[in-house]
Amino acid sequence: MFGNDKMFKARWRLEYLFTDPEYFEPAKWTYLYDHSPLAKTLEKYIDYEILKPKGTPNSRLIMTAVNVLTSEPMTFDSSRQQITPKHILATCGYPAYNLPWVEVEKGVCCWDGGLLSNTPLREVIEASPVNDKRIFLVENYPKKIRSLPDNLAEVYHRARDIMFCDKTLSTVAMSKVITMYLRYIDELYQMIEQSVDLTKVDKSQLEKIRRKYKKYKQDTGAEIKGVHYISRDEPVHSIYENADFSPKVIKDSIREGEFKTNRILDEFA
Repeated sequence: MFGNDKMFKARWRLEYLFTDPEYFEPAKWTYLYDHSPLAKTLEKYIDYEILKPKGTPNSRLIMTAVNVLTSEPMTFDSSRQQITPKHILATCGYPAYNLPWVEVEKGVCCWDGGLLSNTPLREVIEASPVNDKRIFLVENYPKKIRSLPDNLAEVYHRARDIMFCDKTLSTVAMSKVITMYLRYIDELYQMIEQSVDLTKVDKSQLEKIRRKYKKYKQDTGAEIKGVHYISRDEPVHSIYENADFSPKVIKDSIREGEFKTNRILDEFA
């Protein structure tokens, strides 16, 4: 209710008395919690020099947000732009939790990308489509539960799980369809090259077709080899669990995630 000093603070705290021009005008408030303290916490753990174009080849961070004014998805990719604390704050400024939007550049204000998709597989494929992929999805919001909710708190909790759970099945299906079409086009192209007298074909037209095919394959040709789900266990249903950033909860989540990930990776060893 009153926040967590290293993550977010309640806007009505006295420390905002002289810095918040709307402190005495709550009717104008568009958020209740200030999550800028998170930026200071992140500085202890993130090397932003790595998260920049041509920083470190094997370190790439892709995050999503949504433009508040246009509803358009926003993708922040460290291979194309310098990632800063404001980009991270924008991707976790969820309005239903009374967090503010963040202006990532002049006139562009963003909320959490979870409003559109909490599992942005499409953005990852668009960012690096050429290589065939084996996808590992971490599910913080389980799709399946063992029993129906017993009270209103659990009803709200389960509704939130469903809103945020992974919805990438359509993306995977579309990727398979696109891959199938590209293979079909490739087969037709090979057949033309092998069966047609190329001296009678307009070489410039043939080269144009070849360039188009390469571009389509480059832009949309990712083949998903498999999708592996790493789902968080939920022994206790708490509507406030998303605001629990205590060291124990964070460490337990990391430990559980590492254990389940290694178990899946062992299958490929």
